[in-house]
Parts: sequence; C-alpha cells; structure tokens
Amino acid sequence: QVQLVESGGGLVQAGGSLRLSCAISGRPFSSALMGWFRQAPGKEREFVAALSKIGGATYYADSVKGRFSISRDSAKNTVALQMNSLNPEDTAVYYCAVDLNYQKLDRRASAFDYWGQGTQVTVSS
Repeated sequence: QVQLVESGGGLVQAGGSLRLSCAISGRPFSSALMGWFRQAPGKEREFVAALSKIGGATYYADSVKGRFSISRDSAKNTVALQMNSLNPEDTAVYYCAVDLNYQKLDRRASAFDYWGQGTQVTVSS
C-alpha cells in the first residue's frame, strides 16, 4: 500500500501563488510516475502535471504550462506543485496520485493506482 497526503491548499486572489505538497509513505517503489490532478465542481478529474521518479521527466497540461512547476524532494519523499499566476479557472480540488506501472505517460486518472484525499484550491477574481 502507498499513502498520499496533500497539503497547502487555500484561498488566493487571482495572480497569486500557492504551493501544494504531497507526502508519500508506505511500501517503497522504484519506478513510478507521481502526478497531480484536479477536479472542479461538475467536471471530470483532469491531469495537471507529473514527474517520473527515475529520470525526472516532467509533463504538464497545456492549461498550466509555464505557470505550474512539479518537483520532488527525495529526502523527504514529497512531491510539490508550485502554482503561479493563478486564475479563477484553476479553482478545484487538487489530488496527488501515483502510477506504479509507468512506462510512458498516460494522462487518464484510471492509469494511476493510489490517490490522496485532495486539497481545495480557490482562486478569487
């Protein structure tokens, strides 16, 4: 089992920044993809960003490219999502997830095996 716990959500004005963190614990895994998704009310869960544990390849949704940055602290076993230039369309519950069978990027939520409980991000206009 793998446990994921997100933190760092909150309320921010448009143009502001937030940093989300995901603490990963449980059984060790070598090759994996660590990702962030978000889900706004009435919408499907959508891919935001991901980072491969081996190699450090990063992937971003077009809607966040250039504004969001995913990173990993291997010593603390955490994955962070730095979000800059936030706008109201970024309002959603943000989820951390892990794909243990990663060989190439699959942006579908169904490809990820473990999920955190989510953290709310609200951007006011």
